Amino acid sequence: MVSKSLSKAEIQKCFTKLTDIPKNRFHPLVWIVGNPNIGKGVIIGGFTEIQAKDAEVSIGNYCDIASFVAINAADSHKKCIGISKKITRGKITLGNCVFVGSHSVISGKIKVGHHSVIAAGTILVGNFNIPPYSLIAGNPARVKEEYFKRKK
Repeated sequence: MVSKSLSKAEIQKCFTKLTDIPKNRFHPLVWIVGNPNIGKGVIIGGFTEIQAKDAEVSIGNYCDIASFVAINAADSHKKCIGISKKITRGKITLGNCVFVGSHSVISGKIKVGHHSVIAAGTILVGNFNIPPYSLIAGNPARVKEEYFKRKK
């Protein structure tokens, strides 16, 4: 049996064909739905999903989003259980130079200030306005404001 490695372009082509998820500039196994505003110098790891359909999602410049991250502006639980007729959509904003650790979830009305870190495995769901230089960690998420702020 002859083994052939697939190129990144071939993997992207197969993934797009199988899923209808459009090609992106980050990784062949990144799912981007809708039209998020993604800044320059952003890195997004494989198996990450950014769900921005009919919603406002903005990711600042030079952010690093690890693999297996879910950024989802849509919340359909109330529609699903019959107490609403519509899907709620929150605005998600990550400032410049934000790091998001692997296996994190970001959903709801979320604003994360620049130079902040969302630790691996963090569940950041709800309504948050997090100041710059913060550390966000845990389930539920706990915020340590200005954790990374330089002391003068």
